[in-house]
Amino acid sequence: MSVPISLFQVALAAALIGLNILLSWRLRLGLGRDILIAGTRMTVQLLLVGLILGWVFALRSPWPILSIGLVMTVLAAQAAVGRTRGRYPGIFLDAFAAIFGSSFILTGLALSGILQIRPWFEAQYAVPILGMVLGNTLTGVSLAQDRFTSDLSVSHSAIEERLALGATRWEAAHTTVQTAVRTGMVPTLNSMAVMGLVSLPGMMTGQILAGASPGVAVRYQIVIMFVIAASSALGSLGAVLLAYRALLDPRDRLQTERLGGGGPR
Repeated sequence: MSVPISLFQVALAAALIGLNILLSWRLRLGLGRDILIAGTRMTVQLLLVGLILGWVFALRSPWPILSIGLVMTVLAAQAAVGRTRGRYPGIFLDAFAAIFGSSFILTGLALSGILQIRPWFEAQYAVPILGMVLGNTLTGVSLAQDRFTSDLSVSHSAIEERLALGATRWEAAHTTVQTAVRTGMVPTLNSMAVMGLVSLPGMMTGQILAGASPGVAVRYQIVIMFVIAASSALGSLGAVLLAYRALLDPRDRLQTERLGGGGPR
């Protein structure tokens, strides 16, 4: 059984954020307001989620679970695009498609094929696992999109020169695609490489605190990390290929004029 935590204990933990604010003030980092906003948002959002999950876990129909997953995916796509500097018309839909496709496919495989949850939409498993997969996939998608669009902006002259010499759009940009996909995959691979030695992952720690045996918690964590790694790779690849299609047309022309700043489009 996990040890219950009161709101007073949560408030004591929240006071620790004062260390961040103090450092920001002493070093003149200008992050005090951002720290307060981030801490407040996190607290409010998690408290609301805690209230909602009690209702969600009681659901016995797949449609509300899928609807919740869809909302989570939309928010993940918005977060991914929000971290991308070079944007083009349709980037939000591309990010959504990449995150939705990879996360739902891999989460569905994990629930029904690997963990063999019956029914597969059991909210106690489906929602947390999908949330973990989405959170990591959006990071990969965001990094891959940002690297791809940034590299196109920086090296557009070299790519246009290859195109002018008769190269196809794939021949001209395949190195840029490879680099971007690799960038999206690296954070998850780095996390996997040190897991268990340098860090104890959150899911495993949470299960142990809830009373699960370390062996069971470790096996769950291994499964989830492999699912996350696959989803991050698939999502990164999908996002980059969609960006590639949008910015290099079928007539082998680079369309860097479509890149620009601003919000999701």
